[in-house]
Amino acid sequence: MEDKKIILFDGVCNLCNNAVQFVIKRDKKDIFRYAALQSDIGQELVAQRQIDTSKIDSIILIEPGVAYYTKSDAALEIAQDLGGIWKLSAIFTWIPTPIRDRIYDFVAKNRYKWFGKQDACMIPTPELKAKFLD
Repeated sequence: MEDKKIILFDGVCNLCNNAVQFVIKRDKKDIFRYAALQSDIGQELVAQRQIDTSKIDSIILIEPGVAYYTKSDAALEIAQDLGGIWKLSAIFTWIPTPIRDRIYDFVAKNRYKWFGKQDACMIPTPELKAKFLD
């Protein structure tokens, strides 16, 4: 498990769930594991890192033993790990983080209005269950 990167996401957000499905389909090297921020393990992982999720309304990428990333940094790190054409996303690192994060925050603030919200966290299919942390 220590060699897997962990993506924490808003489990009731349609945009976030679609993003997770997008990553799962393209994660050919089986790099990532997933957990909803609302889950017990999600809450435990953010508490261990003292991340205040009331101030960081974001996807969180945890690289165990190395670092964690939030907002646009998390999205760009994930894209880099997907390889292939997604490596081109590195060009966005030239944009200063505060500018990237302002755009990220704008989308995050409006995600429920634009993409909708579910009543409960996504339940992975039996084939995908192993990729999700309990």
